[in-house]
Amino acid sequence: MSQPLIGISTYQQEASWGVWTMPAALVPVGYPRLVQRAGGLAALLPPGDPATAAGAVARLDGLVIAGGADVAPARYGAAPDPRTGPPSPDRDAWELALIEAALADGVPLLGICRGMQLLNVALGGTLVQHLDGHAGPPGVFERHVVEPVPGTLLGRTLPEPVSVPTYHHQAVDRLGSGLLPSAHAADGTVEALELPAGRGFTLAVQWHPEAGDDTRVMAALVAAARGTSPGG
Repeated sequence: MSQPLIGISTYQQEASWGVWTMPAALVPVGYPRLVQRAGGLAALLPPGDPATAAGAVARLDGLVIAGGADVAPARYGAAPDPRTGPPSPDRDAWELALIEAALADGVPLLGICRGMQLLNVALGGTLVQHLDGHAGPPGVFERHVVEPVPGTLLGRTLPEPVSVPTYHHQAVDRLGSGLLPSAHAADGTVEALELPAGRGFTLAVQWHPEAGDDTRVMAALVAAARGTSPGG
């Protein structure tokens, strides 16, 4: 059976390589490598016109919304906390359009860190703008244990408590419409969200599987994408 095509959202940022410094479409290499290790083909999706998102998603077998900058608080009707990072309005608009297209078309969807927060916002939820204890020093992943909820999609994928790489200072507050929490940290922070069975594969995790060795979450997305592949 052919490998499913998994799109990964990227972001625009000034970058340097060789003799060049210019805007680039970036995502840490851990994301495509994790897709490949899980049996998929990785396709990077540069930021674009939100009106084109549905056409892009229609060509994919699965979608990953990657981690990164804080979601603009205006997206969920909140004033910015002083500790919230600068907004990325173009990225927010593009990735929200990708999420909406995947949900509308039943394309398997995996959100990672920011991707989980954005899924929650897309479905009408809100965010805690700052919490401590879920990140190491700047640029360094912390680790902590998450407890999957038995009987959920995540609970079937990770049936035991797991230590995960984590780097975030925001989290889910009010749940978006239809979303179920499917893992928690010891302090009660929601560490995974999903839509109920029967609504396709929609899963999001607050941690960074691309920074670790456990491929099971991505393998679950790839398996779902293979089952719904338009190419068979």
